[in-house]
Amino acid sequence: MTAIASDAVAASAADRLKLTEIFLSLQGEARDAGWPTVFVRLTGCPLRCSYCDTAYAFHGGDWWTVDAILAEVASHGVRHVCVTGGEPLAQKRCIGLLRRLCDAGYQVSLETSGALDIGAVDPRVSRVLDIKTPASGEAHRNRWENLALLTAHDQIKFVVCSRADYEWSRDIVLTKGLQHRCDVLFSPSKGEITGRELADWIVADRLPVKFQMQLHKLLWDDEPGR
Repeated sequence: MTAIASDAVAASAADRLKLTEIFLSLQGEARDAGWPTVFVRLTGCPLRCSYCDTAYAFHGGDWWTVDAILAEVASHGVRHVCVTGGEPLAQKRCIGLLRRLCDAGYQVSLETSGALDIGAVDPRVSRVLDIKTPASGEAHRNRWENLALLTAHDQIKFVVCSRADYEWSRDIVLTKGLQHRCDVLFSPSKGEITGRELADWIVADRLPVKFQMQLHKLLWDDEPGR
């Protein structure tokens, strides 16, 4: 192999990410809920949350260049793009993908577990940061340093599995003043508590958070690619 060909192969490898799927659907949660959105789901995740609904993204997947990802995104003809996983930041080249999507004029969100450093993410991206509750089994992985990096453009999400989970989450919101930093979202964990229970607790406490149900679960019941 010539030096030029070798450099070309190395450049191509450096521009690739492993993807589980790219698909068009409705955004089911967070600030952009209801908008037609292209989802770019990266493969792999270092966490194993008890309520995970995308375990199929832990392994497998196919290698895509960033140019191929952008071409596929463009083919769907919508302006909202959500980069998700798995845990997308587990692949370091995700940072470059996010930047390229922003440069292309898309309204970009990133769904991240909150266990990895978000500091290098392009500030044009709305970072939807999970805070893992005790019932998730991964609360010890929360990277609390990320909270200081959040702006009003970002969002914080709690998936609540029980009354104890709710009280823990409520106390985190209030003691850390998260409602003053960005939108805070509470979701019920499917099969653990009902939406009505969580809604009643939020109302009773006048908690300064947004209640949300995941639209994609209501419409398509966790069907992959929807």
